[in-house]
Amino acid sequence: MELSGKIIAVLEERGGISKSTGNEWKVQEYVLETQEQYPHRMLFSIFGADKIKQANIKAGDEVTVSFDINCREYNGRWFNDIRAWKIEHLSTEVVQKAEYYDDLAEKSSDSKGISSIAEGDKDDLPF
Repeated sequence: MELSGKIIAVLEERGGISKSTGNEWKVQEYVLETQEQYPHRMLFSIFGADKIKQANIKAGDEVTVSFDINCREYNGRWFNDIRAWKIEHLSTEVVQKAEYYDDLAEKSSDSKGISSIAEGDKDDLPF
């Protein structure tokens, strides 16, 4: 599954030592908010110090998160776990290009062009 949005919170990293293997573990949780008319929020986690570092997520980042959903039982209660396995940072270059083309469109409509024909100016084209 995938969801895109903006990181609105980076929660404190947690860690410990596994009882079964004795290895150290770390987990980092983040809150993502979708950019829709009615935004949704999702809490997801990344497991493993190397994966946390590789993801390099900060509050305010625009990302697409690929994740798996699982649940587990603890003391008679069930808990959902949303674990990210791939993070794609949305490029600011894409946003800059979109703004550039928006500016071009505004400039062309301000100059003599299609908008002036609509206002009733005479067109010199033979067809």
